[in-house]
Amino acid sequence: QVSLEDCQKFLDQINAVMRELKLSFPSEAQWEYACRAGSETAIYTGAMEIKGANNAPALDAIAWYGGNSGRDFKLENGYDSSDWPEKQYEFDKAGTHPVRRKAPNNWGLYDMLSNVWEWTEDTKQDDYEGAPEDGSAWVDNKAGAERVIRGSSWGNEARDCRSASRSWHRPDGRGNSLGFRPARVQS
Repeated sequence: QVSLEDCQKFLDQINAVMRELKLSFPSEAQWEYACRAGSETAIYTGAMEIKGANNAPALDAIAWYGGNSGRDFKLENGYDSSDWPEKQYEFDKAGTHPVRRKAPNNWGLYDMLSNVWEWTEDTKQDDYEGAPEDGSAWVDNKAGAERVIRGSSWGNEARDCRSASRSWHRPDGRGNSLGFRPARVQS
């Protein structure tokens, strides 16, 4: 539930104290590379069969999404999910879960698909024509330009929980499914 601006302030503060980290937002390409962890399939564990809007059993082991995000959910202020169609499990409230309760990808990264959308450095583009070929961020410095978010969230349907899934949000937005994962890119 953090805006891009909140995250940037955090990164600035931690980088001021620990300059050697040089943390930043990942580019879209860096984020997807880390998510896939060497795989070429829709999800990093292999194929994904979708049996219903919120029912893809292959996601259960690796992701909190609309089909399972109400399981083991303990918060009083969860989102009413009682009318979500075709859920993998029955539940009435859903929301964000603590990290590391699902299996990591092959590189040991947890929650790359779902739980929360993650901010990237890239600004929204309609397609990839003209994108940097070196994996760096594609940034339009126009004030208020929407930023790309990756990974999907606890409230998304199964079809949105893929390594290639993307969306965007205003940099000052604080949606109930927004988070971030700092990157430390080494040369």
